[in-house]
Amino acid sequence: MQTILLVDPETDFLEWAQNQLETPNTQVITCTSADEGYRMYLAENPDLLISETHLMPFSGLELLARVRQRDSNAMVILMSAFGTTQTVIESMKLGAFDFLRKESLPFNMKPVVDAALTAQAEMRSATAFKPQLTVEQYQDSLVGQSPAMQQVFKMIGRVSHSDAPVMITGESGSGKELVARAIHHYGNRSTEPFIAINCAAIPENLLESELFGHEKGAFTGAATQRIGRFEQSHGGTLFLDEIGDMPLAVQSKILRVLQEGEFSRVGGNATIKTDVRIIAATNKTLEQEVTKKQFREDLFYRLNVVRIHLPPLRQRKEDTKILAEYFLKKIATQKHFPQLKLSEDAIKLMENYPWPGNVRELENTIQRACVLATSDVLLPKDIPLGLTGQDPKDEEQSVVHAGNHVIVKPTLETAVEMLLDAASADTSLQLLPWLEREFTLSAMKRTKGNQVKAAKLLGVTRATLRKRIERYGITRELNFQ
Repeated sequence: MQTILLVDPETDFLEWAQNQLETPNTQVITCTSADEGYRMYLAENPDLLISETHLMPFSGLELLARVRQRDSNAMVILMSAFGTTQTVIESMKLGAFDFLRKESLPFNMKPVVDAALTAQAEMRSATAFKPQLTVEQYQDSLVGQSPAMQQVFKMIGRVSHSDAPVMITGESGSGKELVARAIHHYGNRSTEPFIAINCAAIPENLLESELFGHEKGAFTGAATQRIGRFEQSHGGTLFLDEIGDMPLAVQSKILRVLQEGEFSRVGGNATIKTDVRIIAATNKTLEQEVTKKQFREDLFYRLNVVRIHLPPLRQRKEDTKILAEYFLKKIATQKHFPQLKLSEDAIKLMENYPWPGNVRELENTIQRACVLATSDVLLPKDIPLGLTGQDPKDEEQSVVHAGNHVIVKPTLETAVEMLLDAASADTSLQLLPWLEREFTLSAMKRTKGNQVKAAKLLGVTRATLRKRIERYGITRELNFQ
């Protein structure tokens, strides 16, 4: 017989959850307050504690901390209808097995509970570290309520207390540096330096000196000694952004630092010891770069100890609204702008836009909208989507507004990703037959029914085109004579 202790201030919820979880082999006991929950935990020693975060007289996070202080292997699941990024990360940092949003409980609660009851040995020890910054001070942070971002927050909480190298993957603009900063902020090195360097932005002949420093006279122009990034970040964290663009010669020196914890400045003979946590990020697929001999395989495995993938914004559209509202508040505070609101049509417009530049593009878009706003409410006409900084005629040809929808002329790669996303969302869609029909239909429309021109446009023979026209009934649909 296994025992679950369930703590929530709502008796109706307790009754529902008890009915869902109780089995002939599982007993569920309940209470409505944090102090009573703590007393019952000590008295009953349950196999699993499930607690709401909003409790009296202290929070569910405090209950988690107290329980884990008494028993470092305690299995705890926290839940809330209003869980913030900070709450999710803090709960995982304090050792929670998982964090669930209440709206997902009908689908996720039973599988997570079953996993928790069989995974006690996998729980990590709680850390006594307290964040250096308050919630208010650390607002330039990750924002998101989508399941994908919730997993990212949980991973941050789990890896922050260790010194293991972390590899962050994701498209440009998706927020990889914010993840790296969050790992450092919640980790034991938070009082030490966090230094970021973009490996793609520094010329190859200067990158080695930038990372490891150089001695006076090491090369032409080296008039003084330079302390490199590894020395500057000693005791803290070094974030190597776009590491997939790092030259092979520099990669070998990075490998030595990871293996031996030491390096030499350019032009110097002295061996310098360093204690640095490495977090790397890339928008490339490093496995492919390894295959092409563009990235060292041994360095890849050294860096890829823990991997965190950031999904593009188009794959977590439910985060668009809260991100936009967050940026509105942030810009109003930093720039002393009036606090603006988004109309429902403006929100729908942004949710239907693919955001090829990801979160960075969304932030820039909101900032431009604030600068150009003529009222307190942003309407669709106030949201400058698409390409900027070019001739308005070019922009009109690049962005098409269709009601609340936005269609952008994307790259072929982005177009393929968007089509695959659509196919994933609509499992009834047979993507390849649908594409064949739509391309054939569009080509016939563009050429006004001229089969010779349409076949040339599609890159097929006229006979193949005729078969497609007959197969999909395109002649009848267009009523060509």
